[in-house]
Amino acid sequence: MTTTPTRRLLPLHTDVRHGSRSHMTCHFRCGNACDRPVPNTTDNPEFHEIAATALARRSLIKTAAVGAGALTLTGVAAGQAPLAAAAVSARGAGGWAFTPVAPNRDDKVTVPRGFRADVLISWGDRVEKGAPRFDVRNQTPEAAAQQFGYNNDYVGVLPHPTKQKRAVLVTNHEYTDENLMFPTGTDADVVKGVAMASHGLSVVEIVRGARKGSWRRAKVANTTLNRRLHVGSDFELVGPAAGDDRLKTSEDATGTTVKGTLNNCSGGRTPWGTILSGEENFNQYFEGTRPAEYEAEYARYGISGGAGRGWSSIEPRFSMQNEPNEPYRFGWVVELDPYDPTSTPRKHTMLGRFKHEGANVTIASNGKAVAYMGDDERGDYIYRFVSAGTFDGSGTRKARKANMQLLLTGTLYVARFAGDGAEDERYDGTGRWLPLCSDTESFVEGMTVADVLLNTRLAADTVSPTRMDRPEDVEVNPVNGRVYAALTNNSNRGTTFPADEANPITTSQVRSAPDAPLTSASGNRNGYVLEMTPGNDNHAGTDFQWSLMLVCGDPEAPETYFADFPKDQVSPISCPDNVAFDGAGNLWISTDGNVLASNDGLFRVPTRGPNRGQVQQFASTPFGAECCGPFISDDQLTVFLAPQHPGETDGATFEDQSSTWPNDEGFPRPSVVTVYRR
Repeated sequence: MTTTPTRRLLPLHTDVRHGSRSHMTCHFRCGNACDRPVPNTTDNPEFHEIAATALARRSLIKTAAVGAGALTLTGVAAGQAPLAAAAVSARGAGGWAFTPVAPNRDDKVTVPRGFRADVLISWGDRVEKGAPRFDVRNQTPEAAAQQFGYNNDYVGVLPHPTKQKRAVLVTNHEYTDENLMFPTGTDADVVKGVAMASHGLSVVEIVRGARKGSWRRAKVANTTLNRRLHVGSDFELVGPAAGDDRLKTSEDATGTTVKGTLNNCSGGRTPWGTILSGEENFNQYFEGTRPAEYEAEYARYGISGGAGRGWSSIEPRFSMQNEPNEPYRFGWVVELDPYDPTSTPRKHTMLGRFKHEGANVTIASNGKAVAYMGDDERGDYIYRFVSAGTFDGSGTRKARKANMQLLLTGTLYVARFAGDGAEDERYDGTGRWLPLCSDTESFVEGMTVADVLLNTRLAADTVSPTRMDRPEDVEVNPVNGRVYAALTNNSNRGTTFPADEANPITTSQVRSAPDAPLTSASGNRNGYVLEMTPGNDNHAGTDFQWSLMLVCGDPEAPETYFADFPKDQVSPISCPDNVAFDGAGNLWISTDGNVLASNDGLFRVPTRGPNRGQVQQFASTPFGAECCGPFISDDQLTVFLAPQHPGETDGATFEDQSSTWPNDEGFPRPSVVTVYRR
């Protein structure tokens, strides 16, 4: 390896910019999306306008109550007494009684007393046979392509097809942080090559451990399903838009084969045993000037060109001057069959192209497969797909093969919300799914089916859906059948986005330090959790009801709301990102970008019964890390979570790290963690 000095990839900053997010995180994860113009420049209605009347009424009604006993939790921070445990009637994770974790800034995964957190797999660990041992000072692209990638986000676990004591772990690798990964002076081409190989997905066989609820990695030599997918792996474009001229490049004249997958964020398991993975902030990887023929289309997706990641020096396709169509080949939902290591993952054009946080499938009462999706951008939309065919639950190989075609044909919708206008204290209303196209017919005037699917944002703009505050994970609760969406935040609410001072969702309370008082901040800084109930309990129908189950933040803040649960008995929660459910129907929420001066974490919230809305913090992540996953095992004995970008704080470098989690090796390693009862 040569030691030609490389330019520093990011100026050193020492201040925090968006909650707990650093300049470094914003730079590497999403290309500083919040600093760029909002791609959605339409005047379509915004969610805060719909909820404003109810929220203003509720603020007046609840403020008096907050001033008394509800402030018992005032400023809960590291070292303060945690909340009392609550009893939940259920087996496994849904019934675990625990004392909630207190907010903290520790460089470790903190779990309640009586629980244990084990590191299952970390960046650089061997995945494929023949992979070398990890050597952080001598990384190569060839080694990285066989090792566990960087920044694990989505976690999915499926039963092993033949071995009862094994399971199959599938993990996304969202992005890389070259400042933390490489010693100063590492060869520039090595840095780029390793970074490209460290994106993508990992499939890893895991084995039950000796302790109930524990897991460990299977020995690589004894696995048949382990697999790494990265920027150089083959992916197939499928569905109505596959083969469109805009998907063709000099290397792929058919418009059906793509090298790689980028910025994979969250995902979901399908009822037929595959994994869906969402390509999110793909726009930041392409360099140069936007092609004139795609100026408006690319601008709507935040594809601005510029320096990108510098990958075009190795792969010319990342320059829009070389391959103007290459950005059209990303922004899709990827389907991976983890049971067939020889299969080619598919990019589903029928699910639309946007910044997919993920996709989660449920089966409607009429047998249709329904996929819910969020477009993770300020002011963008929530989508849904309904299949044309019906699910075959017989469990045969023939049925599985047929079910794997369900996402190829059907209808794509976008959501419009409306307030109910009732004089009550609820944040609620009704909604409608607006059709954009089927696999054979466009419902948007002047656009073909391919136009709608390739430029889904532009198509949706024309039908006046509701602009949301960063809709991320959208998932169906398997117990109550309702749909839950994590709406992380919108720091520009009140500036770029119109604000209403009477609407508490546009003025949040934040902290500058753990022991600092709450102060007002413009914008929806803490986020909220949306609950949707399909009309007639039919996910394939076009009508639904909605309510805000949680308005997140510190319970001391007047704008917060926890489904009517007493505010003196909840944990502070900020910036919900991903959701999961246990066997009792409890909602588990992971956070990203906490603005309450503590580490991100994982929270459990009952969705029914007397404890509905009681937010309890179950875990906190290491310093500088985001809490990803989560996943509750099918036997309800294990919670999987995936802290990513530990130590990603401004000023940190490989030689001067702010985290050494998990192994105190002198540098941090993003990892997947299992949590279970001792």
